[in-house]
Amino acid sequence: MKDLNKYIRVGVEYYKESIIPMTTENLKVLKAWNKQTIIDDFDKSAISQIQKYEGFCYRPAHVNFQKVINGFYNRYEPISYELNPNGDWENIKKLLLHIFGEQYEIAIDYLTLLWQKPTQILPILCLVSEEKQTGKTTFLNLLKVIFEFNMTINTNEDFRSRFNSDWTGKLIIAIDEVLLDKKEDSERIKNLSTAKYYKAESKGKDKVEVEYFGKFILCSNNETNFVKTDATEIRYWVRKISTLGKSINPDFLEALTKEVPSFSYFLNTREVVIKKTTRMWFTKEQIHTEALDVLIRGNKTSIEKELEVMLKDEFAIFELSELSYTSKNLVEMLKNRGFIASNHYISEILKSKFNLEPKNSSYKWFRSEIFSTNTPVATGFTDEKGRYYTFNNDMFE
Repeated sequence: MKDLNKYIRVGVEYYKESIIPMTTENLKVLKAWNKQTIIDDFDKSAISQIQKYEGFCYRPAHVNFQKVINGFYNRYEPISYELNPNGDWENIKKLLLHIFGEQYEIAIDYLTLLWQKPTQILPILCLVSEEKQTGKTTFLNLLKVIFEFNMTINTNEDFRSRFNSDWTGKLIIAIDEVLLDKKEDSERIKNLSTAKYYKAESKGKDKVEVEYFGKFILCSNNETNFVKTDATEIRYWVRKISTLGKSINPDFLEALTKEVPSFSYFLNTREVVIKKTTRMWFTKEQIHTEALDVLIRGNKTSIEKELEVMLKDEFAIFELSELSYTSKNLVEMLKNRGFIASNHYISEILKSKFNLEPKNSSYKWFRSEIFSTNTPVATGFTDEKGRYYTFNNDMFE
């Protein structure tokens, strides 16, 4: 039987709330609908009975949810299940301990903030592993059960598409098997991770500026360069996940799902332990991992890697806390080691990767002298003038 309550008018357009049956879970969508079709299905008087709204808005909340705010239709979805104050969530805890290990308490605060403060900016969580059966996808599925229609799992192509209205209003945008290896991909995802507003675009419609509060979670089998980054990065929280082993329960997700009402009650009532100290709540040091270092190293070019090794060698040979070179010096030294680079390229690396600016010298300074021999060795210092860069030994520790 047709239900008139499924229809709404927003502005001058009509929509119907539809549930698309899926293999794992149903998909809730708001589909544009034709006015005449509504009249054909019901009668002309049905039009006056349809709820009318001035426009759409996005106001995330998991308790005390409001579907209508000042005459606007809230496209964020209410949680459908009841919170349970009495149950346990041992299986969920087991999974979280596996995923986050020594950073378990940070993870609990992260999930609490997602639930209690959905507009709070948070780090980009990355789960990586070359192994199979690690629980990465199970973790995404668990979050999907917790946050329901307010989470979406996308592909790389979905993220790159300019038509983004299907995920703009989501709390969590997960990208499974991610490979965003273009600089424009990484810049876009970093900008979105801290954006307050974003322009949503649908096919055949104008862009609309909306409030943005999405949090990205990236999963990848590529541990070294699934996204472009550098040593100055503070947005990524990268966790390397080990395999769950053969003892995993084949009905593990079903067991997790049964515990969600109890776990959500826990998130709803606990206090966040870690105090907010940055705009992304957590400090760079709190979310730092060896997996992030692997990602940063993996993003370096062969010349960057050789430059770093060469400078480490210089400090080891001369046992000084500070050394200075012009970009020309470094180009010559790299050439002696079989690497060809331009002055401009080296200057760009020193600026972007080492965060260094050249000093314009009007006085004498010192650099190590490398002679072109079959086995280049440092043989002392020479006095020169020029635009030079100063390196400290602690930069390479």
